[in-house]
Amino acid sequence: MADEQTPYENLRTAISAYGEAAMENFLRCRAFGHAVAVGLNGYLKAPQACVSLVPPDGPFNPAETYGDKAFSYDPARPIRLEPIAFGISVTVPNEEDSGSLWIRSAVMVEVKDERFEVMVANQPIVRVPLEFTGNLEPVYETLMAEFLRMFRKELADFGDPKYQNRIGFVPLLPEESE
Repeated sequence: MADEQTPYENLRTAISAYGEAAMENFLRCRAFGHAVAVGLNGYLKAPQACVSLVPPDGPFNPAETYGDKAFSYDPARPIRLEPIAFGISVTVPNEEDSGSLWIRSAVMVEVKDERFEVMVANQPIVRVPLEFTGNLEPVYETLMAEFLRMFRKELADFGDPKYQNRIGFVPLLPEESE
């Protein structure tokens, strides 16, 4: 009977297992997010780097380096065993002027059954092995599908007569000299 644990020791064991799982999930998901951001640049074959790791929601600047602030966890609070969210932003320069357009999609990822489960907006779940190197193309394809879906939806809404009277703004244009 010397091997029997007290109720307190059982609780400590359970808490320790939870903490280890939460930390593993956090570290793996953070590494996964960084790998997706770096790899998506290569997948797009853009002439210059155009992908940023950004917060999954709220205001953001794609030119800013967010580091760990791009992830949904709060470093000031205990790490919980839950999906980790991050944002992926792609910046595309305008061809007709010096401006650019950027778009962001939130990505939610968690370690489940010895693999990552990746959710990008309303796209189907993508499952990726924990050893994700060389296995991220389905994630890039899902991100691209979501980015294209967003633009197609905006274009469809623009052409839909029921949206003709939505709120907008009139830009202040310089007066023409007479």
